[in-house]
This record gives sequence, C-alpha cells and structure tokens, in this order.
Amino acid sequence: MLLTGSDRRPRIACVGTYLPRRCGIATFTHDLCESICQEANDPETCHVVAMNDTPDGYAYTDRVRFEVRQEELADYRLAADFINIRKVGLLLVQHEYGIFGGVAGTHLLAMLNDVTVPVVTTMHTVLRDPSDEIFKATIQLVDLSDRIVVMAHRAVEILQETYGVSPEKIEMIPHGIPDVPFVDPAVHKDKFGVEGRKVMLTFGLLSPGKGIEYAIRALPQLVREHPDLIYIVLGETHPHIKKTRGEEYRHELQRLADELGVLDHVLFQDRFVSLQELCGFLGAADIYVTPSLAEGQIVSGTLAYALGAGSAVVSTPYSYAREMLADDRGRLVPFSDSAAIAKEVGWLLDHEPECQAMRKKAYKFTRSAVWREVARAYLDVFRDVRDHPIVDRQPPFAKGSAATSLVPAVPELKLDHVCAMTDDVGIFQHARFTIPNRDHGYCTDDNARALIFALQAHRLTDLSELVDMAKIYLSFLQHAFNAENGRFRNFMSYDRRWLEEAGSEDAHGRAMWALGFAVADAPSVGMRAAALDLFNRALRTTETFQAPRAWAFTLVGIDAYLRRYGGDSEARRIRETLAVRLFDKFHSNRAENWIWPEDELTYANGKLPHALLLAGQSMQRPEMVEMGLDSLRWLLGVKTASNGVLSPVGNDGWYHRDREKAQFDQQPIESHALLEACIEAYNVSSEEQWLVESRRCFDWFLGRNPLKKPLYDYETGGCRDALQPAGVNENEGAESTLAWLLSLLAIRSLEPASAEAKPRPPVEANVEANVEANVGANC
Repeated sequence: MLLTGSDRRPRIACVGTYLPRRCGIATFTHDLCESICQEANDPETCHVVAMNDTPDGYAYTDRVRFEVRQEELADYRLAADFINIRKVGLLLVQHEYGIFGGVAGTHLLAMLNDVTVPVVTTMHTVLRDPSDEIFKATIQLVDLSDRIVVMAHRAVEILQETYGVSPEKIEMIPHGIPDVPFVDPAVHKDKFGVEGRKVMLTFGLLSPGKGIEYAIRALPQLVREHPDLIYIVLGETHPHIKKTRGEEYRHELQRLADELGVLDHVLFQDRFVSLQELCGFLGAADIYVTPSLAEGQIVSGTLAYALGAGSAVVSTPYSYAREMLADDRGRLVPFSDSAAIAKEVGWLLDHEPECQAMRKKAYKFTRSAVWREVARAYLDVFRDVRDHPIVDRQPPFAKGSAATSLVPAVPELKLDHVCAMTDDVGIFQHARFTIPNRDHGYCTDDNARALIFALQAHRLTDLSELVDMAKIYLSFLQHAFNAENGRFRNFMSYDRRWLEEAGSEDAHGRAMWALGFAVADAPSVGMRAAALDLFNRALRTTETFQAPRAWAFTLVGIDAYLRRYGGDSEARRIRETLAVRLFDKFHSNRAENWIWPEDELTYANGKLPHALLLAGQSMQRPEMVEMGLDSLRWLLGVKTASNGVLSPVGNDGWYHRDREKAQFDQQPIESHALLEACIEAYNVSSEEQWLVESRRCFDWFLGRNPLKKPLYDYETGGCRDALQPAGVNENEGAESTLAWLLSLLAIRSLEPASAEAKPRPPVEANVEANVEANVGANC
C-alpha cells in the first residue's frame, strides 16, 4: 500500500480549497484527490485540510478532516500538529498565493515549517516578474517543499531562471481533465436549447481581466455573417469579487451586449455547474474563446478542459495558451482585439474541415492529461519523494512546535455604507469621500428618506438590522417634530442641538412621506402606532403650505397611509385639497413647450407628476392622471440627451424657461424621483414604454449618463454625490446614497412586471469601468 503501509489510515493530506467552495483550486483539489484514490484503489488514500475564507466554512464531505481559517496564523500550526499526529505519509499542497493568509500567502509557511512529513507543492501560479514579497515567499515555499509540481513547460523555465530552483526538484504534470469522448457538437446542443445554432463558449468564474468584453465586441460582425450564432458565458462571478464589487463586471457585460444590439445572441449562465453539465456545454461548443488579458497566466483549467473536450479554441496569447495551442492546436489573437477575435472565429465557422482537423489535434494532444494519467503521475512522484526526500525535517519537539432578470444587470442590495453613515441619533447628512462628516450633523430630510428605505428593504430582505435602523430614523422624526408650532425642524448639529424652530415646507413634506410609509409598512404594532400618532399631529399643517414639492411629498405619504387606513376622512380631505392645488398650478402655468407648475425646474422634479398620478388614480380624476402623464413625458424629453441617456437638470443654475438648461451638477435625487414617477406611470397606464424610461433613469446611476461614469460604488454600496463638469463628486452623502438605494428597491419591484419589457434605450458608447482584481488564474 502507498506510503504508510497496509493500515487504513489516510496516507496523503492535501491542503487547499475544496468543494463546495466556488473556486477553481477547489475543483482541482477535489478532482485530483478523487482520481488518486481511484488509482490507489483505496478511498482513504487522501484526506483534505481545507482553507476557509468565511467564518462558518462550507458544507464539506467527509474527505475534509481539518479546516483552517485563512487569516488565522494559529490555525496553520494546529493543522501541522494534526497532520503530524495523524501520521500521514505526505503533505500535498495546492498553492495559489491568494488562498492563504499573510502577505503573499506566507501563513502557509508556518504549517510547512512544522510538519514532519515530505511536502509536494503544486504551484498554480508561477510569476516571471514577482514583487519582492512574492519572490521571498516563493523562495521559502520552494525550500520547504521536497518537490514542486507545475503544469506547463514554461513554468519549469521560470522556476529555474527566476527562482533558481534545481531541475531535480521540479516535476511537470499537466492540468487534469475529464476523459470525455470526441463528438460532434450537434450531439449536445439540444440539451441546452441551442440546436441548429453555432455556439461560441467561454466558461469559468467571472472577474475583471477575463476579457469577455472583447469577445462581446466581436459579436456584431460575427452575427452579421452568422445570424444563428449564440455566445454562452458560463459561470458565476468569483465569490471574492462578488463580495467586494457585487455583479459589477457581469452587469457591464450585459449592458455592453445591449448597447451593441447583440443581447439576444449572448446567453449568461450565472451558475457554478457540475462536471457532467460542464462537459455537456463543452461538447456543444463549436468554438471556445478565452480572451484573457493576463499575459503571464501560466495555467488555465478552463483552457485545459476545452482542449480535452476537442473544442476549437481561439485565445489571446497568454503564456499557457501559447504553449497549449502550438502546432495548430488552436488560434491566437492579440490582446484586447475584438476585430481579430471576429476574424478567427468567423474563419473557423466558415471552414469546417480545417476546424475539425484542429479539434482532433487538440483532443489527441491532451490524452495524457486525463485525470487517470495525472493521478498516476502524482503517485509516481509521491513514491519518489518517499524514497528520496530532499528537505531535512526535524521532529516537532526539536523546533518548538505548538503541539499540545427580467431586470438584468441590477446590483444586489448592499448595506455597508448606509450602516456606516448611521449612528444612534440618525443618519449623517454628508460624507467626506466614504467617511461620515460630522461637521454637518443630521437633517430631517435624510432621516425621512432613510426610514422609507429601511422599511422597504426590510420587506424585501427580512433582515432584522433594518428594523433597528428604522427605529432610529423614526425616533429622529419624533424628536424633530416641534409640537408648539406643528412643524418639523430640519437641521441638527452633531452635538444634538436643533438649529431652527421650523424647517422648510419641503422637509415637513418629506417627513409626511416617510410617516405615511411607516404607517403602511411598519413591521410592529409599536412602530405603526408611533408613526400614526406623528402623522396625524403633523398632517393638518400641510394645508397652509405654498410649495408644490411639499404638497407632492405629502400626497405620496397620504397615498401610502390610506393603503392601510383608507377610511380616514381627514386624510382623504387633505389629499383632495393638496391634489387640486397642485393640478391647478400645473394647469395655470402650462404652455405649449412648458408643462410645469413653476417657471423653473429645480430638484426632485419627478415627485410632482408622481403625486398627480397617485392622487388622480385614487380620486378617480382622469384629468389629474393625464396631466401627470403629460408633464412626465415633457420632463423626460427635457432630461434625455440626444444619445438616449438621462441628463437631469444641473443644480448649478437649474433650468428657467427663458434660459438654457444647466448641465451640471446632476444629482441622484433627480434620477430617483423620475424613476419612481415612471413606475407609477406604468402602473396607471400599462404602457411598457414607461418601463424603458424607468430603466433609463436607473442606468444613470450605473454610468449611462453624459459622462459615462458610474455614481454607484459597488465596493461600499453607497452613491457618489453628483456628476460635475470635471467628473464625479466622490463624496457619498446620505441624500445620494438613499436616492440610489430607493431606486434599487424600486427597479427590483419591476421584476415580475417587466418580463416582456422592451429593450433598454441605446447609448453611444460603452460605460468604461476601472476595476482591478487580484484573483488567481484558476480561482
């Protein structure tokens, strides 16, 4: 029996990530261990020491015997003790710098220094030009390993030339692949609903640097020549990228495909598929495209799998691809060159005999890499290491061991920034970049918005923390109400001093808006009772107001309130009073090219037609509904640029009917108000164009705007304050962040309704994104 005699104890401890963790290394570790056990004819040949990147770990199978928290150095030493006590014969390390803690993964070295058994290390990344930290970590890794296994001949050269590793310490074993038959792609296409179509495929965990945008940019030309072409992008977003940036990259790809008019020719499969299903996808592919931008990538499991399935491959010339696609086993194209991708893919689709010959070469070349052969090669290395270890390992006591959608490209809800902006008083008004700015304290305006958000988000997610936040915001509004004059104060300093006895009419209206929603959506009787009491005490004052926006905010709040207490005659009476006033203002000031109740467009303009639509529908006043729709159409016409993107009125000059419209600074509050008005217009009219317009408003946050710059911050979950002539205002204050969050909740409410919605409006150019990711080649 291998390594430790004839007993049934595990013989090899394999360190790495492991399924069900979503990671290429995890898949590799699983497949290698299973193959080794099969070749050794002993299911106990391998056990796994799994690396965890989350506190709770994963639901592992019994093959995992020990778990290490990535950033906890003590766990690495405990793992070494566990390995020594279990008396395994050999430690097999699946090495990628990013899966181990410490600078350049140096926590692993503590484990390797303490184990008393030989170490074989498989290096999934070998860098030709490493940083000083990575160079030092690699040298120590090599010194503590009896053998280094790499998966490309170029990696052997780099280890020798850059790191000075002696040849006898290096083994070249190809990346393992499943053993699948060579078949015509038509055999598998019906399984995925693409029978009769040409299929182009890319698979793997999505992250920036994969270059998929260049493959999508190649599609317009390819589709003109091959109208039946479908491009399948298979794989979910890399978990680490998803945690910090959400689905930003996938959404950029979806928007790009939409802008280029090829969205119907791109199929995004946001899944981590089983091996059996993956083999089916590979079998169905006519062309496999790997447009990676990582020139030094020394191994690619996805490329190995594609070649092993006999796919015709078009790839950028990264290191591993140059080696694997030599001798006409595939086609290479320059980096970031969509035209070249289109040319090579098109040529292969047009020349089926040559394409078939290339597929056969690739398939034949990879037969030595099927997992059975790879497992045998590893077992040979293990035997050699057992007989000829290189590293002199001391017993533990000698070293002082420690033993003893329908709506595509919509980001997920992320609460990080709104939580950071909230303390036990309320939500701060402003931020300096992403840090709360205490100099400006708090205001009723923002706490009202925050209350609406927290309640709506709780309804969506059922997160208890949102209820706690809602209580803070409601408490702020309670304290803001001045019972002596029946008005809400607005501004509070950081030391909790009110700076006025009565705030603006608009601030009072926003409080009524929030209280109406709290009455309707409060998750507890106590919260509803508090909101109801405050709503009733503050309502009558609104009859004295002169500001149209204050009327509008109050009307939206009354509408929500009446959803729960529709029989409240006082609320219904005040609704009619304010709605008639607003309608009369629109009617009296309307002109041929100016459908607005004032002579100037300022901020939150969409809330005025929104209020008319709600009131007109509830009161069965069709003239109000019609005025709401007409004014909203006019408003969108004013605020939509010639290239189809939303361009709200800037607050640096606003838009007077006798002057030019100010282009900047454009603020999120305006896009949010327009979005909610468009959704209500759809609810009233059932005209799907309003869904298109609502999406246009939402996309403003994501970069479909005059500067083609996103205001949403995928990292924090916040929103930048404005579009300015020179770029984006990087401060992420409460108003802008809440405008984004409320817009996100609103657009998500469309998912059931807009399954049949028309395509989103085109824009002139793709939104540029500056995203950097440090993700291993196989992760």
